[in-house]
Amino acid sequence: MQMAKEAPCELCIQPGGEVIYRDDNYRIVLVDDERYPGFCRVIWNAHAREMTDLSTAERAILIAAVWQVEEAVREVMQPHKINVASLGNMVAHVHWHVIPRYEDDAHFPNPIWGEIKRTPVSSDLAKRVALVPKLRETILDRFDRSLL
Repeated sequence: MQMAKEAPCELCIQPGGEVIYRDDNYRIVLVDDERYPGFCRVIWNAHAREMTDLSTAERAILIAAVWQVEEAVREVMQPHKINVASLGNMVAHVHWHVIPRYEDDAHFPNPIWGEIKRTPVSSDLAKRVALVPKLRETILDRFDRSLL
């Protein structure tokens, strides 16, 4: 009997967004989502399906990075709320989403994968897009300092 082969893992073969920081353990990427400027992912580099596939020390390293990214997103993007999620239903590779949310965003209060509630005001989106270079710089500064 032949076993079904798993499809290649998307996050093992592609970066998952614009890589703004990478070390031996994980990478931080900006997600190209026009409705959610500042949406980041923290992706474990080695393939693992679940957080519990990582050692306790690896989990601590990864979650500390997630919290640092959340702090940077909050500081720069000034969202109403932050969504932090690790789903992996579509891509079974350990990664965390850090998503700035606003009361006037396309889906609020639904998750960004839910039903669209409104069309965001383009000038509001433009202001958020303008903050992304500062977010990129802030994340790099935080993670470069954390290596000292």
